[in-house]
Amino acid sequence: MRVLGNIAGRVVQLVDAAAVRWLASIGDGETVRLGDVALVRRLAFGVAGALVVVPAMLTLVMKPALALPVGVALVFSLFLLSVATLFALLKREPAQALAPQIDERIFAACPGLALMLDPHGDVLKTGGRDAHAFPVKLADSTGEPLAELAHVSDRIALVQAFDALRQGADSACADIRIERPLSVSGRQFMLIRLDMTAIRDDAGDLSSVFAQARDLSEDEELRAEAAAHMAEAHSANEAKSRFLAAVSHELRTPLNAILGFSDVLAGEYFGKLANDRQREYVGLIRQSGAHLLSVVNTMLDMSKIEAGRYELLAEPFVIGEAMEACRAMLDLSAREKGITLTSRTARGLGEVVADRRAVQQILINLANNAIKFTGAGGVVSIDAILSGDNLVISVSDTGIGIAPEKLLLIGQPFMQVENALTRAYEGTGLGLSLVKGLVALHGGSLDIESRPGEGTVVTVTLPADGSGVANDGDQPREERVEFPPRLKAPRQTAMMGEQDNCNGRAQAKIA
Repeated sequence: MRVLGNIAGRVVQLVDAAAVRWLASIGDGETVRLGDVALVRRLAFGVAGALVVVPAMLTLVMKPALALPVGVALVFSLFLLSVATLFALLKREPAQALAPQIDERIFAACPGLALMLDPHGDVLKTGGRDAHAFPVKLADSTGEPLAELAHVSDRIALVQAFDALRQGADSACADIRIERPLSVSGRQFMLIRLDMTAIRDDAGDLSSVFAQARDLSEDEELRAEAAAHMAEAHSANEAKSRFLAAVSHELRTPLNAILGFSDVLAGEYFGKLANDRQREYVGLIRQSGAHLLSVVNTMLDMSKIEAGRYELLAEPFVIGEAMEACRAMLDLSAREKGITLTSRTARGLGEVVADRRAVQQILINLANNAIKFTGAGGVVSIDAILSGDNLVISVSDTGIGIAPEKLLLIGQPFMQVENALTRAYEGTGLGLSLVKGLVALHGGSLDIESRPGEGTVVTVTLPADGSGVANDGDQPREERVEFPPRLKAPRQTAMMGEQDNCNGRAQAKIA
């Protein structure tokens, strides 16, 4: 029995192998299904039995020499006819079974253009709520291969999406272009996104595909328009930076001459001035030229930062000395306004690694702003501590403060919180913007706390070891302004550990 079983199994394997080769040869490269192989096997064994029975029955009505070939030919003819009929019915089954599976009302209500496709990609049915908006070539494509309707260069993507469904994927997408009559816009093709969903039979084989087509022409136009606006804004920003750099460079040459000659006149190197009024005017020329040169230098630095050409030179230096130099430089202007200017460093705070010139520029701009917006009798303090691996510098004042709704404007170039026509304070609005850029180049953060009538605290946090310095020409890090959702409660002052009664103080953080 075991030998007979082995022989039977071997026969079955041979029949199945022959069936697979035959089905593959007549299936145009389709994947051979196990169910089809089993059907051919059953028909083959039926034919084997019929090859004995039919010729024997024909011998009753004709000679045996004639009955044998006629019987064999008849059996093979019936076999081929049966196989052809069964497989033709199986191939039509998805189309015939489609109607009861889909509600016509749902199919017609689908947004865009709805298509039902067979496993070969032929269109079985079209519909959808917006079918009228699609080219007639696609909207009325029943019976047509979908791939032949798409643009030639898009057919590979469509075939790959279909192949993914055949391989077992539940869904796939493909962007294709469909030719349409020339419209007012002059576009020859409509860009369409096909979102395809696989519908499988009980055996898990792909029986049909539901596809939803959406018109992407408007989205493509919006993307192109946005890209054009971005390119235009980028070009305008570069043009502005080049303009600032060129103007600043051209202004510095005559300004240096004005300052030099005014110094010569003020020193009376080539003769005494006639009277005190002349000396006063020479001093005003020198003062105005110095102020204008400071503005020009700030503009030039801003243009370098925005262009990514501002290079830092990191070196160790004593932060206390830099703070004292800043205090000494601004002490005269502070005393003239009746303001007390102090600088304090935490005990044990020695050298840090950073660009000394840039740090001093940060200190000078912040302290100068604090002095500018603080009235007589006020106090401006510059403090520094070491917090972990970070250097924390704080510049606080008792000046006019900033309203919460105005904090969003802080740090924007040429932007001031006062109305440009009624403001009482001088300045270009570049000071904090320059500070923001220099802090970003150091890999640090800028934090502003302020309340109208009480003053402002600006805190700068920098890596003390210089690890954040962008000294290789990198662009400044992305900067943002963050505001807390509500006013803060009283906080502990970072400098000296004293209580700072800033209940309800607004904040802005530029990181």
